[in-house]
Amino acid sequence: MSGHHRLVVTGAELDGETVSLTALDGTITAIGPDVADHTPADETLDAGGGMLCPSLVNGHTHAAMTLFRGHGDDLPLMRWLQEAIWPVEARLEEEDVYWGTRLACLEMIRSGTTGFWDMYWQPVGTARAVEDAGLRAVIGPPLFDPPDKPLEDRNRELEERLDQLASFGGNIATAVAPHAIYTVGTASLEYAVGLASERGLPIHIHLSETEGEVLDCVEAHGMRPAAYLDSLGMLTPSTTLAHGVWLDREELELIADRGATVTTNPVANMKLAVGGSFPYPEARRAGVSMALGTDGAGSNNSLDLMADLKTFALVQRHSAVDAEVIPIGEAWAIATGRRSELIGNLGRPGVPASDPLTVGAPADFLVLDPEAPELSLGNPTSNLVYAASGSAVKDTVINGRVLMRDRQIEGQEEVLIRARERAARLGLT
Repeated sequence: MSGHHRLVVTGAELDGETVSLTALDGTITAIGPDVADHTPADETLDAGGGMLCPSLVNGHTHAAMTLFRGHGDDLPLMRWLQEAIWPVEARLEEEDVYWGTRLACLEMIRSGTTGFWDMYWQPVGTARAVEDAGLRAVIGPPLFDPPDKPLEDRNRELEERLDQLASFGGNIATAVAPHAIYTVGTASLEYAVGLASERGLPIHIHLSETEGEVLDCVEAHGMRPAAYLDSLGMLTPSTTLAHGVWLDREELELIADRGATVTTNPVANMKLAVGGSFPYPEARRAGVSMALGTDGAGSNNSLDLMADLKTFALVQRHSAVDAEVIPIGEAWAIATGRRSELIGNLGRPGVPASDPLTVGAPADFLVLDPEAPELSLGNPTSNLVYAASGSAVKDTVINGRVLMRDRQIEGQEEVLIRARERAARLGLT
């Protein structure tokens, strides 16, 4: 056992039974009423009667944009990007991104998210922050068509970033991340497809967030956005499409046929007033793989995915005029990454996404607060979807290590101080 890390959780509730859980080197090894033996060398966690719960997976965000929280709040999407975001992003340094991401990780740990898909500048800063905070992430350096340099130089820089990210540990995976069809031309999208195939990497791209994006695509290419990406070979089981608000039935059927995932970000979409909601009923009927994301804290402004889950479910019921359109169990499965193997596995091939609290699964889980009023009565899954927020999480375990214990996270004071300093440097406070 020398050199191994073993975690023993005692006094937890699961399916109405008091159980213990053990994990060795980040993998669950036992769950049940009689597995609590431990040695002084083990890390221990007394759940105190709190319920064991799968953790959440944030399928789309820009973590370091915690620095932009509240900046440009009253602008629509394109003005928000062009006037409030892109000018400041042009001045970002790696340490800005590092501390902005550390702040994001702090927030995600506190609200029950243990892994996320990220697309942002200075990705090495993101990877350092994720590694130091102890989370999991799939990190994609954003690919734009640059106005001021040859594409060959841009491509070389991107590939250097991917090489740097590949040197990080097993909790960090890498993606090719073309930003969107309105910022990346056909040649660059084809390059992204080839690069992802060559390196065996997934693709992470924004798609069909606004109606204007769709109309422009039809005018430029004679087809809607999903069909356009498919014509370039970009729709595969290793592709995740963020937003998808304006996808139509034929596009959803195409996406399902190709095995790609759509990650919906309902709170950010509502805040930026994109004029619609992700067509979940049609996506479900087509068999589309789905995930839930917050988007960045600049456009949400929260990274509390559990709170966003309620918004997601309510928006779908309201839009469909159908109280039965999304069962609570389905909504919870989407938020925990179990309706997209690509998102739920976080770049870890072969990891089962269907049952996260079982022997052999990664030891990523939560212990809920047994004193939380919103969890005290009623159906537990319903409470998680419609009543709880991330404040109901008492303990957060990632890779078999306790990162939050009784709502306390080591180093959180320094993270807050440093993030404020970096935001001030950028003129964001």
